[in-house]
Amino acid sequence: MKLREETAADIPLIRALITRAFAPMAFSSQTEAAIVDALRDRGKLSVSLIAEDEGNVVGHVAFSPVAIDGADLGWYGLGPIAVAPEWQGQGIGGALIDAGLAAIRALGARGCVLLGDPAFYSRFGFQADAKLTLPGVPAEYFQAVTFSGETPSGEVTYDEGFSAS
Repeated sequence: MKLREETAADIPLIRALITRAFAPMAFSSQTEAAIVDALRDRGKLSVSLIAEDEGNVVGHVAFSPVAIDGADLGWYGLGPIAVAPEWQGQGIGGALIDAGLAAIRALGARGCVLLGDPAFYSRFGFQADAKLTLPGVPAEYFQAVTFSGETPSGEVTYDEGFSAS
């Protein structure tokens, strides 16, 4: 398996992968592929990595900037992340997350937030932090990891690409 940045030729494969990976997920809005496309179209897809095995796209992760209390403080959001159902449980998601976190750090990120399962994401240093909020979601599922400086306080806003459908 090889991890690399997406290319234009990968876009339809990424869209298909994300759609297939999220199809059976009860919590999914089924808009994840549209979100990635919207972020890309808006120039807000800061990091877009794929996992490839013998020419097949088997995983993808996206990172985009977030605002905290309306300000750009150098923080990013992780997600969506998708792994082909038949490839799940083999460490691909973890490898994509590690590589993506390294990539945003190289961009100067001060921290990263995500909405997801604490049992999974805690291994990457993410934890719920009452200083950062995302309205409308259970606090324990909105998590952050700080790379440098202090964790800011405030309401996190994702790019409008996240409202794509």
